[in-house]
Amino acid sequence: MKKITFLVLMVMAFALIMTSFSCKGGGKVKIGLSLPTQQEERWVRDKDRMVEVAKQLDVDLLVQISNADQAKQVSQCENLLSQGIKVLIVAPHDASASAPIVEKAHKQKVKIISYDRLIMDTDTDVYISFDNVKVGELQGEYITKLVPKGKYVVLSGAPTDNNAKLFKEGAMKFIQPLVDSGAIKIVFEQAVIDWNPANAQKLMEQALTANNNKIDAVLAPNDGTAGGCIQAMAAQKLAGKVPITGQDMEVAAAKRIMEGTQSMTILKDTRLLGEEAVKIAVMMAKGEAWDASVNGKVNNNKLDVPSILLTPFAIDKANIDELVVKSGYLTADQVNGK
Repeated sequence: MKKITFLVLMVMAFALIMTSFSCKGGGKVKIGLSLPTQQEERWVRDKDRMVEVAKQLDVDLLVQISNADQAKQVSQCENLLSQGIKVLIVAPHDASASAPIVEKAHKQKVKIISYDRLIMDTDTDVYISFDNVKVGELQGEYITKLVPKGKYVVLSGAPTDNNAKLFKEGAMKFIQPLVDSGAIKIVFEQAVIDWNPANAQKLMEQALTANNNKIDAVLAPNDGTAGGCIQAMAAQKLAGKVPITGQDMEVAAAKRIMEGTQSMTILKDTRLLGEEAVKIAVMMAKGEAWDASVNGKVNNNKLDVPSILLTPFAIDKANIDELVVKSGYLTADQVNGK
């Protein structure tokens, strides 16, 4: 009898050891992450923060970067799906063309988090981003208060990015009424392919040439495109003389704000965004309730997607220390160009 009891205890102990080993080793939760680029500083920050949080949570985060190549992103996501992931976090390069990624994931019972950019025309499980219409509103409100009349250049982001549409929608809530009244005249209006700064620079050069350098304000959708525009204006000795917006709170933008060549930017704290996405992914993977953080819905042409929308902030020289430096997003040396 004692021998039987001993054997039972040994079997139970072995089972506990194996369960522990499984949880710490091959049994880790696997999550896939597909990002469209590392071109902009903010996307580097996103990736770094998500990797950090995954490590803290003892999660296997498998990362792929598509370098603004939609076919490559689809292929990379298929590869991630083949590796036994439970949840796939996707920041799409092309919002509409990424729908097949969602469909393939769902066939394998893998949930999709649409990260920062909304995947269109499909049954995305959740959208985690900032209030992107609000981003545009902050840009539009700022630039129209600074320049309530005159000639405007209006640039928008990549046509493949649904966020670009939302940013412009928000900004035009402030710009369009002044256009209608005749106070503002939009003399040049274009989308910037792939958010590429070089493309923005070329567009700004065209705008300056077409208007004999007589431009009063520029709506630039993000810091990269603002940088390209400012290069074009610097060549005409206009940098710092023409107010211009931005977005993403890049180090280069902070320096330009302090120098006076860029008027403002938008702080979207990607530390919070990346952390939220990984935490929600882990809850999804474990079958836990995750929707307590949902605070809105955003339509993707097929359904109103449950959304977790964080708050953006307008940043200029007056509040950059309070909101950016003191929060630890950037250091004082980074902001002051040291």
